Amino acid sequence: MGIIVAIDGPAGSGKSSTAREVARRLGFTYIDTGAMYRSVTLAAIRQKIDVRDEPKVTQIAEQSRIRFKWINGRYCTFLNGEDVSEAIRSSAVAKLVSPVSTIPGVRQIMANRQRQLAQDDNIVMEGRDIGTNVFPHANFKFYLDADIRVRAKRREKDYHGLGQHLTLEQIVGELAKRDQIDSSRQHSPLKKAEDAITIDTTHLTFKEQVTKIVKLIQQ
Repeated sequence: MGIIVAIDGPAGSGKSSTAREVARRLGFTYIDTGAMYRSVTLAAIRQKIDVRDEPKVTQIAEQSRIRFKWINGRYCTFLNGEDVSEAIRSSAVAKLVSPVSTIPGVRQIMANRQRQLAQDDNIVMEGRDIGTNVFPHANFKFYLDADIRVRAKRREKDYHGLGQHLTLEQIVGELAKRDQIDSSRQHSPLKKAEDAITIDTTHLTFKEQVTKIVKLIQQ
């Protein structure tokens, strides 16, 4: 197993974009675990499965083939051979991904797959339980956070890019609900690992937060 960099934090804290750029600068492999849970959620929605039906959603997770691939400089997520990179970022998926991610069977399946992905490469993996559950012995652990309204503004830009126009207050409410579900779930809740370095991105530019993490790793 190579070097593992774990980046955790709540929705909208900048995990995905930061982890992707950190991996690029270091020449490491980037793995977006949030996209894995979103893919399972999308599959459940498409199959009209109630996300509270734990056995059926767990079965979907088991059967889902999720792959990542760079195409023309774009990081793409494939679900059963289909590029779902945009579909998994919809507000419909965002509203239901937390309930899906609370299902113990789903989390176990995803954690096992995440560990398999890290067998041979140096990786940067982001999520909510990477440093506490998936890789508790990661070489480097970071916890990204930011003021909820700042996180909501970032998510608002993401939605607008997909042609979805939610109000800032709607997104704040959505994030607050998701934070509560993620941090209070019984299996692998969102929390900062004791040995993780906290990076508050509220007043940092994207370049600043990436540079700060890269420098800490290179030191």
